[in-house]
Amino acid sequence: MTQDQHVIMDDTAMRRALTRIAHEIVEKNRGIDNCLFVGIRTRGIYLAKRIAERIADIEGKPVDVGELDITSYRDDRENGRLTEAAGESTACLENGGQPISIQDKKVILIDDVLYTGRTIRAAMDALMDRGRPQLIQLAVLVDRGHRELPIRPDYVGKNVPTSKLEEINVSLTEFDGSDKVTIIHHRGQAG
Repeated sequence: MTQDQHVIMDDTAMRRALTRIAHEIVEKNRGIDNCLFVGIRTRGIYLAKRIAERIADIEGKPVDVGELDITSYRDDRENGRLTEAAGESTACLENGGQPISIQDKKVILIDDVLYTGRTIRAAMDALMDRGRPQLIQLAVLVDRGHRELPIRPDYVGKNVPTSKLEEINVSLTEFDGSDKVTIIHHRGQAG
């Protein structure tokens, strides 16, 4: 199998998309009072922090940012591992190692790519096990379609219709050394 890779968002496009999302969040929530940003580990955390920085510049006050590890809530693990993980641990929701309360908060869940919706479902399950938020909104950098669950983002950086043979890769400076979003086209070999 061969593949072609194309950059669909460079660092400038990503910066603009995150700035637009920040403004949309402020507008939709009439400010940021009682808001909590929750980034899904790994890249969602960095995106949440970036959006929070932009909102702090806009509103002049900080937004709390937490990180969520949903490993034990995923449904795409082997049955034995899923059962073992669910039995021994729950999702971690923290800020700098300290647990965070979501009770009665406006939770803005943030991730890099929305595809089938299963990651977001797992994240919502993990959040609901931690308390009852006032509401949950979803922000994603890229929505690529192909939903398997009825999940729709409230804020989208870029809609990228894809085929199931394509892949979206988000690179972030904090984790990967550069900012870009690429689409990878997988093509079968003639044989």
